[in-house]
Amino acid sequence: MTLKVDARIEKFFDSARMKDKEGLASCLAESVVFRPPTYWKDWAGRDVTVAILSQVGEIFEDFKYVRVFNDHPNYALEFKAKIGDLDAEGIDLITLDDNNLVSEFTVVMRPLKTVQHLREEMQQRLKFP
Repeated sequence: MTLKVDARIEKFFDSARMKDKEGLASCLAESVVFRPPTYWKDWAGRDVTVAILSQVGEIFEDFKYVRVFNDHPNYALEFKAKIGDLDAEGIDLITLDDNNLVSEFTVVMRPLKTVQHLREEMQQRLKFP
């Protein structure tokens, strides 16, 4: 399926798929705010967001975006993936700033069992409290 998105969002997708940390960082505002489904705290800053997304990219299997809702500068991107033998469905809510960099990134995901498994994996990898 071909999804119509802003060039910056496309670069963000490609960088994430290719596990290109520098490319991913170049798409994020320095003060990006990341809101994961696995943790109550907002994470602020490019470096921590790249670190988190890089690890998520290692955990998710068969990740694909299946629909995009576009109201520039706001995007809702529906995805499907696997985490081990568990199915994951979710929405990435992305806002671009005036420089077309990702300034806000919120992930909503289901089912709960999969989110809990993702949290456990992330805690082991990044030593979250």
